[in-house]
Amino acid sequence: MNTLLALREKREQTWQGAKAFLESKRDGNNMVSAEDTAAYEKMKADVLAMTTEIECLEAQAAIDAKLTALDSKPILNQPGNPKPGTGRASKEYATAFWNALRTKMITNDLNIGTDSSGGYLVPNEFEKTLVQALQEHNIMRQLGRVIRTGSGELQIPVAASAGTAAWIAEGSEIPLSDETFGQVTLSAFKLGTMIKVSHELLNDSAFPLETFLAQDFGRRIGVLEEAAFVAGDGVNKPTGFLSSAPVGKVAASATALSFDDVMDLYRKLKSPYRAKAVFIANDATIGALQKLKSNDGQYLWNPSLTAGQPDTILGRPVYASSFMPQIAAGEKVMAFGDFSYYWIADRQGRTFERLNELFAQSDQVGFKATQRVDGKLILPESVQLLQMGA
Repeated sequence: MNTLLALREKREQTWQGAKAFLESKRDGNNMVSAEDTAAYEKMKADVLAMTTEIECLEAQAAIDAKLTALDSKPILNQPGNPKPGTGRASKEYATAFWNALRTKMITNDLNIGTDSSGGYLVPNEFEKTLVQALQEHNIMRQLGRVIRTGSGELQIPVAASAGTAAWIAEGSEIPLSDETFGQVTLSAFKLGTMIKVSHELLNDSAFPLETFLAQDFGRRIGVLEEAAFVAGDGVNKPTGFLSSAPVGKVAASATALSFDDVMDLYRKLKSPYRAKAVFIANDATIGALQKLKSNDGQYLWNPSLTAGQPDTILGRPVYASSFMPQIAAGEKVMAFGDFSYYWIADRQGRTFERLNELFAQSDQVGFKATQRVDGKLILPESVQLLQMGA
């Protein structure tokens, strides 16, 4: 931790030094020479490199903490209750599940998870691992509201407009002002993926099958989910917020962002939503935002100095998503809002199935993972978009 703290302090000093250097090199026309600009870019690159190193150290520290906790504290069904878990939470079920995946030997303990097509619901400990992997590859599962739904569509009532009060003169009637309500429907769209594994690899007891499947399925599903949660059109997939959130600001330029563009976007979002609002853009757009300055010469971008916290703009966190559009004419390149109003509905659990005959000719075994999920921005005004000029 001392190394991490020192690295954070060094990053802050380097960043402040870079800004001071750039200001000191401006001439009477507020211009900077190419040589001084190159020197500034070198210092900024050092700051970004240190940021990457800090994130790696923070991730290592988090993993070490989890491993230490698992080694020192037993996992019980309930806090303070020594009674072991039952059903999918039981140790017997988890053991039978992995034995079945490796050898197709189905025991009575596993039967509680079978379905009509030969798939098995994931044991609780593995499902938790898979959800963690999804979060690592899907910022929308961190920012949105995740719920679990049963069969059928979920109808969510939404207040479309609010009633108002009025000043009443003596003896006058109180005017009627009704609330109007709308309805958002969350369904379930199916996504899936398959992995082929050789029999030799399955029979190798040293091979961590659980970790491999969790990480690879998590990566595949997480990437596909985030693409839909950001830019999905609602056709056989969730509806992304880019399709439903209003455009709060159209940039003056088609190819460049300005400080005023970001300020106008910030102010366009109603103040009650700003308390939990965040910015989302892709890495290239974030790189452009790092260079923006206010009229008094202050940088818009503020690197985080706290472990595990994102960098900020105007005091609000900034998150990167590779599925946000690049800066180009007419593209919606930046979103600002409270994404807790983006609801993600998981239909039951994720399902695995072992496929023995499909790849038998090549002496391989297939593993299939499926999931049913939907996502929608249930209150469009909670997010505002910045669109580039035409």
